[in-house]
Amino acid sequence: MSVEQPRVRRAIGALVPRRRARRLWAYLLAERRTLRQGLGALLLSTAAGIVAGVALGSISDTLQRLPSLFILIPAAVGMKGTIFGAIGARLGTATHAGLFEVNRKRTGVLYQNVYVGIITTFSSSLYLAALARLAALAFGFPSISFFDFVTISVIGGVLGSAFAMALTIGLSLVAVRRGYDLDAVSTPIVTASGDMVTIPFLFVATFIVRDIHLASTVVAAASIAVCLYAAVRGFMTDLPMARRAILEMTGVIVLTPLFDVAAGTLVEPHIHRFAVYPALLVILPPLVSNAGALGGILSSRLSSKLHLGVIEPRAWPEPVALLDSGLVFVSGLFAFLAVGTIGYVYGLFRGHSLGAGVMIGGTVLTGMIATVISCLVGYYVAILSSRFGLDPDNQSVPVITSVMDLAGVVSFLVVLSLLGVVTHG
Repeated sequence: MSVEQPRVRRAIGALVPRRRARRLWAYLLAERRTLRQGLGALLLSTAAGIVAGVALGSISDTLQRLPSLFILIPAAVGMKGTIFGAIGARLGTATHAGLFEVNRKRTGVLYQNVYVGIITTFSSSLYLAALARLAALAFGFPSISFFDFVTISVIGGVLGSAFAMALTIGLSLVAVRRGYDLDAVSTPIVTASGDMVTIPFLFVATFIVRDIHLASTVVAAASIAVCLYAAVRGFMTDLPMARRAILEMTGVIVLTPLFDVAAGTLVEPHIHRFAVYPALLVILPPLVSNAGALGGILSSRLSSKLHLGVIEPRAWPEPVALLDSGLVFVSGLFAFLAVGTIGYVYGLFRGHSLGAGVMIGGTVLTGMIATVISCLVGYYVAILSSRFGLDPDNQSVPVITSVMDLAGVVSFLVVLSLLGVVTHG
């Protein structure tokens, strides 16, 4: 009997992974429509991120002429995902709950989310300018003036937000009319569009700083006044949903850019190495964006399930939450494989290739590491938000996208270091 017991335990232990694999496969089949929609959104996100990477590489001269401007870029890009990713998550929850209506009512879900987007865009743009300037001073970097930071951050931020707002609302309308799962498609597309349009619009704003110095001072002063007015108006609004979103997102908007600034300072010492192999710079935006988007997909789905009572805010994930994580992993594998392949082809085209092992294998490895982190952070942010009586839609997506900006960069640099592409440190 004592001999048979270990055999029985081993047999049972072997059956458990098989059961879990079958359960995951059955869940993927049941959610295949959502999987296709999410994967399609991630591939669009990848394409948009590649555009952002090419744009980033093309403004290297401007980054040299305007020292420390690079510090602002990850924070400005990340803030678009923070603001409009949260809007997409709230609209997704409203859609599942049957509260989303296409109208212009001031008290409606659509109007109040647009209001939140406008207020937070102006107030956060001023904050990011101040943060970038302080970071440059703290690290002893040569830097453009605070007024120059304000001009670039506010003008570029507002232009980029106008595009992101139109895309988010348009995507919501299409999702409602065609029955798409907004939780699966909103975050990847919105965060990628933020990557794609923010860098070019920031570049456009630099012309004011470079060519019209007096105008830059006037624009900066006017921008400061408008941003302060927007901040006060937001806190005093009588719109209940908008007021709650603004109040709950204040801490997120204040804290999450710190991750983006940290990401920028980590990349800065390796800029020259990235310039030798421009494919690395090109794949960085889609790599980081997809990592955040995957966490955003998971947190959006969990937020909707928490609102609807499908899952409880428990310390250990329920089977449904684990199955959602499996869905995210499958999507991520294909997305990061696409990013690495595009980077490898781009490197061959430019004549500075690191090889398929580094570009494809390294990208997939980085992506899987980042996905594990994004799933953990996404789940527990949603759970803790719910336990403390906060709306997970106001916390999960903003936090996960900003955390993954830093975690994605760290994972990428660690993998590149292990592969001998960059030095340690």
